[in-house]
Amino acid sequence: MSLGLGYWNLVQESVTQNKAVGFEEVGAVNQCCDGIQFCLEPALASGAMWSADEIAELCYLHYRTRLPKQGKPDPDREWTSLAAVVKVESSTQREVLASPGNLQVTKEVVAMGTGTKCIGQNKMRKTDTTIGRHCRKFEDEKCKPGDILNDSHAEIVAKRSFQRYLLHQMWLAASHQQCSIFIPGTETGKWKLKPNTIFVFFSSHTPCGDASIIPISEPENQLSKPVTGDDAAGQSERRSNHDHLGPEDKRKSEKTASNHIIKRMKTDDDGYFSVIPEDLTVQQVSVKREDDTNPKSCECSADMQTANKETGLGRPKVVDVYRTGAKCVPGELGDARIPGLGYHCVGLLRVKPGRGDRTCSMSCSDKLARWNVLGCQGALLMHFLQYPVYLSAIVVGKCPYSQEAMRRAIVERCQHISFLPDGFVPQEVKLLQSDLRFEHSRQAIQEVQTNSKTKLVPCSAAISWSAVPEQPLDVTSDGFRQGTTKKRIGSHQSRSKICKVELFHTFQKLVTSISQEDLPDTLRMKTLETYWDYKEAALNYQEAWKVLRSQALLGWVKNATEYLHFT
Repeated sequence: MSLGLGYWNLVQESVTQNKAVGFEEVGAVNQCCDGIQFCLEPALASGAMWSADEIAELCYLHYRTRLPKQGKPDPDREWTSLAAVVKVESSTQREVLASPGNLQVTKEVVAMGTGTKCIGQNKMRKTDTTIGRHCRKFEDEKCKPGDILNDSHAEIVAKRSFQRYLLHQMWLAASHQQCSIFIPGTETGKWKLKPNTIFVFFSSHTPCGDASIIPISEPENQLSKPVTGDDAAGQSERRSNHDHLGPEDKRKSEKTASNHIIKRMKTDDDGYFSVIPEDLTVQQVSVKREDDTNPKSCECSADMQTANKETGLGRPKVVDVYRTGAKCVPGELGDARIPGLGYHCVGLLRVKPGRGDRTCSMSCSDKLARWNVLGCQGALLMHFLQYPVYLSAIVVGKCPYSQEAMRRAIVERCQHISFLPDGFVPQEVKLLQSDLRFEHSRQAIQEVQTNSKTKLVPCSAAISWSAVPEQPLDVTSDGFRQGTTKKRIGSHQSRSKICKVELFHTFQKLVTSISQEDLPDTLRMKTLETYWDYKEAALNYQEAWKVLRSQALLGWVKNATEYLHFT
């Protein structure tokens, strides 16, 4: 393999400098990469052949031109978040050999989602266990579990839309159509991703949860700018978290927003520093040190304050932390909630805030960390895959952002995992930020509506789009297709194309389209009925998930089986 890497470096240098690549070098790379068409994944994944701004620009263009007005926010009073999956393909070996100095890379949006909402646990639909697996009205599907979209944050909508795309691509592969992204694996019924293809995840904002807990920095030439209530609530989160603050926090937040009160932050050596706005007097707010602070909270606070040590106390840059509305999972270590830098504790699992009752949906930071080990395909598709489908890079649009926080939340929490089943490996996903802002982000709308007295609210709708031939577009609200009346809830027409039931039915159609002898071992001659049955039968995926939970994601909130027993 060292020979192959040596030749790879030669080829990569040639590509970078637009030099011709010889047949001998290509042959050696090919041979040393176990028959792979052409070993271009390192350059593709590294971003050497594409940029963060190119990915962002492509996604914004797709949003403007391919998504309808329905489901988009009213720019006079609403904002939303955007996420997408972009397929990046390099030239195949044959194309490189035909034109050695002209390496082509194509980028295509294959899945997209918008949204900011998440339903509470009370709205989740489950089997009535008092009378068996199905509820009393199962005949007319009024109580069918799996038919509601629980989590409509943009990242999750995009990922589920991506799973819909992968299911279609798997059907193309099983139908022996060359346009699929999958090629046959070494095991019966198994497939793998083409070697010249990678996927880049784009989000217009920092993922909610741990990745959003980042220092608020004041550029030296803008020290006069106050930290407003909006800033303290967390620009990077943008999930209406003010509604989920305690009474005292709400009072402080509102007072800060209206009076531009500036906090004096306490430093490690008991000194103070102030951020002084122009034409405003400084109101001194001392930071109380609590003796009963838990060890991890102290550790987190010290970590944040390290930044102040590095910038010097004379002209501080870090004045607070962006807040996340995501709540620590029940029964686990909680936030210290100390005003200022020690408010949050980092590295913890969190659930998204709901409108009223608590949700069962883990934060987007937590889910991205999970995908970085288990892949984005989910348990069902893993039946057909030799290796998980991983993201090679994550690009975030222009917004409050911290490379350290992103890496901590998505990569480092699960980096130490060991004894995973074959094929599952914690990824070193590339993390990048674009300088391009999403036109319907909260910050962008706020800037346009500076003088407006209208209260800005998150858009209630979510849009799902997949690169599939039939009904690629889906607009939902409150978990069901937009426009669904109360009477129609539970009907086939009310379901989103990316809810559990619909994705499961697409998977079942895929299974039935393949002959028994061509099915993978996990599906051959098995009596599997429910969604739960098929998920549990994906043995390697379930083993990997068990290892991940036990070693890194302890406390993960799992849905009870009554939410998953449906056909």
